[in-house]
Amino acid sequence: MSDLRSGSNLEKVLKAGHFAFTGECGPPKGANLEHLKEKFMPLKDIVDAVNITDNQTAVVRMSSWAASTILIQNGLEPNFQMVCRDRNRLAIQSDILGVYAMGVRNMLCLSGDHQSFGNHPQAKNVYDIDSMQLIALVKKMRDEGKFMNDEEIDGPPRLFIGAASNPFADPFEFRVYRLAMKIAAGADFIQTQCIYNMKKFREFMKMAVDMGLHEKCHILAGVTPMKSVGMAQYMAKSVPGMDVPEALIQRLRDAGKGKVAEEGIKFAIEQIEEFKEMEGVAGVHLMAIEWEHRVPEIAERAGMLPRPKI
Repeated sequence: MSDLRSGSNLEKVLKAGHFAFTGECGPPKGANLEHLKEKFMPLKDIVDAVNITDNQTAVVRMSSWAASTILIQNGLEPNFQMVCRDRNRLAIQSDILGVYAMGVRNMLCLSGDHQSFGNHPQAKNVYDIDSMQLIALVKKMRDEGKFMNDEEIDGPPRLFIGAASNPFADPFEFRVYRLAMKIAAGADFIQTQCIYNMKKFREFMKMAVDMGLHEKCHILAGVTPMKSVGMAQYMAKSVPGMDVPEALIQRLRDAGKGKVAEEGIKFAIEQIEEFKEMEGVAGVHLMAIEWEHRVPEIAERAGMLPRPKI
């Protein structure tokens, strides 16, 4: 297990001015440790931290806090995700203390996908607090050493606080202001939804830079390599808040049979190379969904290796 006195490696990388590189791992739909290890071991020494999702798409999986501690035991740094859907403020604060005691140093605060999208649509949601309030709560616990009810904490959780941003949801003009609100609430770093419309993202980042948000928070651009034309079409038509240009879908079609996945990876590498030069972007969050074994190759080809040792 990691030294409980040590801070976040991701925080050190970002504060030192390095271009950060984070990955993602969805825990298995079961207690199969080997399946979990198959997903996270390709990321070891390749990324600065690994997001551990929390019952993503409202589907039951191994708990985020348990999977996070298993990563620590195997020498990786987790970015523990927590959604507001499944917990009230008692459970939220309890889990925050628990993960910190187990060595977790990064936390991503999220609302969570509505349960109607998942495999238990009849489940009751909680949403005792929303993601903005969750960010503020983690900051209060860390900086003031107090619970939500203002009682003192015996050993405050010194977490590096993250939040998500979707630059493409409607209304587009409001997205940068929502980002500003999350930063004001206490977010230290932001990971965006996966980006395909580069033109629109450039506009979003220009607005963020004009508002000085990149100086108050570290913004990591989200990248998910396309595996197939079908995946691109599904994301374009069926995933809310996703913006997949028709030109990209056509590019994948034109690649020809057996070459679509390689074209998807090429586009992801082109994106990473542009993000390195884009003002205000402090790193990349690579979400290689069920394609974790390709992350080392993508990192190598995009010039992201070796990672800084701090």
